[in-house]
Formats: sequence, structure tokens, C-alpha cells
Amino acid sequence: MSLYALSGDRKEPIYYQIAVQLEAEIQKSYQAGDALPSEGELAVRFGVNRHTLRRAVDELVAKGMVERQHGRGVFVLGTQLDYSIGAGTRFTQTLTAKGHATSSKLLRRQRILASERIAQRLGLLEGAPVIWLETLRSVDAKVTSVISHFFAAERFPALMEHYQQGSLHEFLHHHYGCELKRSECFITAILPQGDDARLLEMPAARPVLRIKSINIDERDGLPVEYSVSRIRGDRVELNVSL
Repeated sequence: MSLYALSGDRKEPIYYQIAVQLEAEIQKSYQAGDALPSEGELAVRFGVNRHTLRRAVDELVAKGMVERQHGRGVFVLGTQLDYSIGAGTRFTQTLTAKGHATSSKLLRRQRILASERIAQRLGLLEGAPVIWLETLRSVDAKVTSVISHFFAAERFPALMEHYQQGSLHEFLHHHYGCELKRSECFITAILPQGDDARLLEMPAARPVLRIKSINIDERDGLPVEYSVSRIRGDRVELNVSL
């Protein structure tokens, strides 16, 4: 028998009633990073089967209140980061100014030939040599995004060999004198592709926010970077500055 006031006579299904009670309990007694009792323990507490309890937890996952970590359990999430997107906003500078610890890890670097889409974004001929860098961004030791960066190899001949970590745009400013400015930005919600779910440490069935951006060099107005960011929407709230 349930220790909680659940009713089969109400319009809301039992799993939804459990979700409401768990949400109130989390808001009152839990902090970000705290683990919930196991689903088996919660099923006993509420007097329901594990399938019903799992549906209740799914409701909280969908709200961005908790996340399942494979092999570890269910953990309470903190509030979403407020990240502004504007012509001149930069990941490291923006979040560091708000008191967050940021890091950028270089996952891979490769010289490739520009596809039709990449060439169009960078104002190149299809098949032109392009540097492709893949970075993983974290805030306060939590993974937030993975980003693909594409640059014309002719404009940045030593970029692939010399860039290792940290703010990529600061590196470009220091070594090449570039003052980058975002000229276009396209935002969509998609399911993680390739190994993105693994890199972002999230379920493959949960969507990410994909941002395609074109950055120009303010000195000559030419496009120098095309980037494709995949962001955990449960950890970051985008604030588009108009």
C-alpha cells in the first residue's frame, strides 16, 4: 500500500501524481547533484510497480529537473545556465564574467576538403582545403556542448598544429589579430548524431540545441569560421540578443 496520497479516482494518472509529489520533494529537500533513491526504493515507497515509477521519473527528466546517469542512478539537475547569443558574445568570456569556471578540450583536428555546404558558408570553392577542429566545452566541470569549427586552411596555415585548448577565439585574436563577429546564426532542436550523446553524457533520445554560426573578421568583413554547436538544452538556456 502506498505511503503517499495517491488516488485512482483522480483524472491525473498515478505516474503523474507521483511526479508531482517528487517534484515538490526535490524543490524542498534536494540540491543540484543529489541522487534520488533508486527506482526500486521509490516504487516500494509509492506502492507501484517499477514501470509506473519509471514513467513518473520520465516526467521529471522531460522537465529538466533530473537526469539519468547510466549505471549510477537519477540525479537532480541545477538551474540552467543563461547564455546570451549576440554578434560579439563569446563562450569563455561571457560565462567567466558570470563567475563560472569554463574549459575547452580539443577532441580532434583534421585537414579536410570543403563540402559544398562548408565552402558556401566560408566563401570558398568546393574542395578547398579546410581545417576542422572539434572541441568539447564544460562549465563548472559539467559538459555543456560539443562544437565543430571549420576554417579556411589558407588563412590560418598553422592553426591545426598550434591550437591545443582554451578559448579558440582568443587564440585567433592573439596569433592572427582576428576580431570575430557573428554574422548569422541558425538554431534547431535535433536528436544527437554520431557520438554526440556519448560526448555530452546524455541519453540519445533527448534532443540537443544545434547552432550553426558564421563568424566574420571585423577587419575585412570576410567569413573566417563556420561552426556547428550541439548544446545540452537541459543545462543551457539560450538568450538571443537582438
